[in-house]
Amino acid sequence: MKTTVVLAMTADGKIADRDRTAARFGSPQDQWHLQQQVALADAVLFGAGTLRAYGTTLTVHHPDLQTQRRSQGKPEQPIQIVCSRQAAFDSTWRFFSQPIPRWLLTTAPGAIAWQNHSAFDRVVVAPERQNSARSEERQWDWPAIFQQFSREGIDRLAVLGGGDLVGSLFAADLVDELWLTVCPLILGGTTAPSPVAGDGFLAQQAPRLELLAVQPVGQEVFLHYRVIRRNEA
Repeated sequence: MKTTVVLAMTADGKIADRDRTAARFGSPQDQWHLQQQVALADAVLFGAGTLRAYGTTLTVHHPDLQTQRRSQGKPEQPIQIVCSRQAAFDSTWRFFSQPIPRWLLTTAPGAIAWQNHSAFDRVVVAPERQNSARSEERQWDWPAIFQQFSREGIDRLAVLGGGDLVGSLFAADLVDELWLTVCPLILGGTTAPSPVAGDGFLAQQAPRLELLAVQPVGQEVFLHYRVIRRNEA
């Protein structure tokens, strides 16, 4: 399965402001680029914070992209997968009325409230394993989760944030490529989130990238990286 992370960030590396409100600083060109990446995917994965900030998800709404998907034998919309441990969502959010296939990736307790609810087409209970850094904690077994996605026919996955989710996937060495749009503003703030959160990496163990393309469009810069996986290093 090919996994692509797609994010827009400010010039100082923030994906939202200090209050973590919905980031809407990308230009129409960035929105078009994001929709193109979503149209290439079999499924889109995002975290609970991203869903709470927007209350919705990005659909493939351009007719040309819908036609492209149909010509490839795909449904008009990719599967939209929100991941959350507690799954404490408001079913009145517009996300739940969008014409998309919706999956929930959660824990066994988080699944209870949604298993007999029509809000999600599929509720997936994530396998867990012991956290090697903190023995009292358990963490999601992302390699096992991705294997399950592959068995479900998901060959291309787009990840749209937030930073904790992206950090977990980088830590599990599961990201293949990264698209970053650099937008012309500064947000600052120690509490404003960055593209990759979580525990972070020491310099020697940090994921390495190969720059594939740099494309200035208007006042933004689109960066495309390939992630150098650990078995290549």
